[in-house]
Amino acid sequence: MHPLLPSLLAAFLYAGTTGYQGLRLGQRITPDKRLLILGGGLALLAHCTALLFQLVTPAGLYLDFFNAASLIAAAVILLTIVAIARIPIENLLLLLMPLGALTVLAAALVPGGTSQAINEGPGILAHILLSILAYGLLTMAVFQALLLLLQDHQLKHKHPSGLIKNFPALQTMESLLFGFLWAGWCLLSLSLISGWVFVDNLFAQHLAHKTILSCIAWIVFSVLLWGRHQLGWRGHKAIRWTLAGFCLLMLAYFGSKLVREFILHV
Repeated sequence: MHPLLPSLLAAFLYAGTTGYQGLRLGQRITPDKRLLILGGGLALLAHCTALLFQLVTPAGLYLDFFNAASLIAAAVILLTIVAIARIPIENLLLLLMPLGALTVLAAALVPGGTSQAINEGPGILAHILLSILAYGLLTMAVFQALLLLLQDHQLKHKHPSGLIKNFPALQTMESLLFGFLWAGWCLLSLSLISGWVFVDNLFAQHLAHKTILSCIAWIVFSVLLWGRHQLGWRGHKAIRWTLAGFCLLMLAYFGSKLVREFILHV
């Protein structure tokens, strides 16, 4: 099967589910959580099918720029759908499913760069998996931070939209944000540790920027979590630190990958 077919199906299902959710929220009606899970789950199934054909090659794991973006988007959506069963974060799907549609189509339609297939042992693959899961949870945290910022702004100006009226309480939204941050920070720590253990030279020329920026991002998230625990940081300060740490991670992974594959061609 050509990966374009499941990619188009995934994008169609993501768009349909997003349209349903947006329409219901616009009418100030709470969307049916079961329909969101069903639509998002079917879209994710098609997304993962496309990824299977794009990632797995005879030479190894082909993780170029667009495949990596698609894989991370799928991981984020999977984590969100699983979490919806226990915590009220279904509004995150309104932002994440369009991201899933965009990345799955880009991976299928846009020519890849000069990335080489990865044919390494289980230690390196575990490091890659931990990195993707950490990035996924911290992506959920940054989207949660943006929704929290929007909610806080509209509540202060006393003009809550239909979307905001369906959000949990501000305190609950903030608790969810720090739950994502703690989980993402733990996985990022494990990712960095596994990198030190299994990667021969983390400061090799093609890895130095990624390693340094990832370590700085880890420090930023560590300071944020310490500030929350010791100084009670919250609100706009917590959101700014979250966005700063996430931007560093984006530069560490996608920035270095973009430069290597499409500018330096290495």
